[in-house]
Amino acid sequence: MKNRITELRAERDWTQADLAQRISVSRQTINAIEKGKFDPSLPVAFRLAKVFDLTIEEVFLDEQ
Repeated sequence: MKNRITELRAERDWTQADLAQRISVSRQTINAIEKGKFDPSLPVAFRLAKVFDLTIEEVFLDEQ
């Protein structure tokens, strides 16, 4: 699943570790999500959207 996490994180000048701490996951999880190697669970997707003050659809892109 494509996402805008790298872009959104960069806009805020956050490292992967900063974002991971804010949503209570590991830095490795953020790295895997950003690279598209791991699709987050729904609760993690909601936390990501909330920390960026966006909807899930604005963070994660439909690949169709």
